[in-house]
Amino acid sequence: MRILVVCGAGASSTFVAQRLRAAARAAGLDIDTAAVTRASLSSRLPEADTLLIGPHLPDLDDVRAEAERFGVRAIALPEDVFSDIDGTRALTLITPIR
Repeated sequence: MRILVVCGAGASSTFVAQRLRAAARAAGLDIDTAAVTRASLSSRLPEADTLLIGPHLPDLDDVRAEAERFGVRAIALPEDVFSDIDGTRALTLITPIR
């Protein structure tokens, strides 16, 4: 599964993507994550299965619509996602509870 994490400049999404990747690895899941900027999102969506959207992006509805055009599931991240130090909370957003 290929997960993109989008934010405005790419800095905060990098932390989320890294933590999510580590949590997936620890759970034995084959998940590839990458952080993308809002500006580069259109060119990267074709490679994604799921898009996690940073809570501070002002154009959330536009980002969701863009993802839908590519058949990509879009999930808005909660406001406190950056306190998810080990990535497990973000992981529960994209995987079923076991």
